[in-house]
Amino acid sequence: MAGIEANTDELHPLADLDRTIHSPARLMVMTYLYVVESADFVFLMQLTGLTWGNLSTHLSKLEEAGYVALEKGYKGKKPNTTVSLTEAGREAFKAYKNGMQAVLNDLPD
Repeated sequence: MAGIEANTDELHPLADLDRTIHSPARLMVMTYLYVVESADFVFLMQLTGLTWGNLSTHLSKLEEAGYVALEKGYKGKKPNTTVSLTEAGREAFKAYKNGMQAVLNDLPD
């Protein structure tokens, strides 16, 4: 808008949010994994409502960022993938959570 100058200090907390985590699907995954030691792939699919391919894509992005570890194995004769947060993922999520809380706490009622 003409005549309105943006105060970059007010935008700064949002600009610093981790975009890897900020995606709604990845945020759901990180939120669930933050409160458990690990979860299997099918369980995460059920919790998030994501399809197999969609969840797989988001987990790949989180794995590339070093935020999650995937352990592939078998439950009986069926393939089973277990997902857990890495220490880096846990720290990144804490930083994201604190950043969002600061932004939300600064909003007027």
